[in-house]
Amino acid sequence: MSDILRTELIKLGLELSDRQLRQFDEFYEMLVEWNKVMNLTGITEYQEVVEKHFVDSLAVVRVCDLSKTDTLIDIGTGAGFPGIPLKIAFPHIRVTLLDSLNKRIKFLNCVIDKLELTDIHAIHGRAEDFARKEDHREAYDVCVSRAVANLATLTEYCLPYVRVGGQFISYKSGDIDEEIAGSKKAIQVLSGRAEDVVKFQLPGTDIGRSFVKIHKLKSCSLKYPRKAGLPGKEPIK
Repeated sequence: MSDILRTELIKLGLELSDRQLRQFDEFYEMLVEWNKVMNLTGITEYQEVVEKHFVDSLAVVRVCDLSKTDTLIDIGTGAGFPGIPLKIAFPHIRVTLLDSLNKRIKFLNCVIDKLELTDIHAIHGRAEDFARKEDHREAYDVCVSRAVANLATLTEYCLPYVRVGGQFISYKSGDIDEEIAGSKKAIQVLSGRAEDVVKFQLPGTDIGRSFVKIHKLKSCSLKYPRKAGLPGKEPIK
């Protein structure tokens, strides 16, 4: 199975060791096994998981030099995407995975143990709450999120975690122009600047994807993020 993944990653300019490729295969096997008893993904066929989860997670190398990244947080990580693939491919990064569903955290901790990953922590909680904790606020070089939420909402969830000079990178579908236009006020209020939007097709598919890279210019007001639920119900406009 690893040969399929190896071929796809070469298209991204990534060459992984045999051990790293085995870790991806073990991750796939655990994903499929746990998916029988809990809803982790609607995609279970190996080729599709490679393309739509593994390669999609790692495609962020198109907009970010992760070889120079020390700390990264994945907000709304779900089944571990993109955080675990990023940790496997770039083992030097200290990674935090945050999700609001505790049973997913149990799965992630089992994956971390099975794959013998170090300097990676899975945390159960809401993005709005942990952004107020001193050891997480403005503590990360990079924040990533593949969560399904409006960009204005995600910016309020994610940018408070990013250190000044760092970046928030949102994984989005290919059709993103209207959403970017609707998030300009939120990005400004949260002391960010939209630096780059990269649109592409996932290798070997006709699926359009976009990365929105937002640079953190200065510390944002302590009033953000607002209390749980508000960023989703009433995005900053």
